[in-house]
Amino acid sequence: MKVYHGSNVIVDKPRVLTDGHTKDFGFGFYCTSYEQQAIKWALAKRGKHIVNEYELGDVSSLNVKTFDGMSEEWLDFVAACRKGSRHDFDIVEGPMADDTIWNYVEDFVSGNISREAFWALARFKYPTHQIVFCSDRALATLSFIDSRNEQ
Repeated sequence: MKVYHGSNVIVDKPRVLTDGHTKDFGFGFYCTSYEQQAIKWALAKRGKHIVNEYELGDVSSLNVKTFDGMSEEWLDFVAACRKGSRHDFDIVEGPMADDTIWNYVEDFVSGNISREAFWALARFKYPTHQIVFCSDRALATLSFIDSRNEQ
């Protein structure tokens, strides 16, 4: 499977980032299987707009958590990660909270809206995907293929 990472630099040797602001699935190296989504990520960066492409190898020996869609479990996991909770997965994969959904998650986490209100508001207009590599063992399954500039 090919995965993509949108950035402002060539990332031929990915690293697990463990600082900065919290994200949907915690700290790590974020990719997507949707090339168009990676292009969007790259275009949102300052300076250059680079899409890095990787081949994902065998992950069968890793501790992988996959969310097939938005669910109660997904919402609780994202809320916990956004609050700074850590987990022991090598890889976490599933839908992402886009800009609109991000606001709803934040409202849910802060107690401004109920779980029911979150689900009433949370509707994606297009499919999203993210896969985060949370350990060096997980990163070892990635092989850098190429990078390219987007305009």
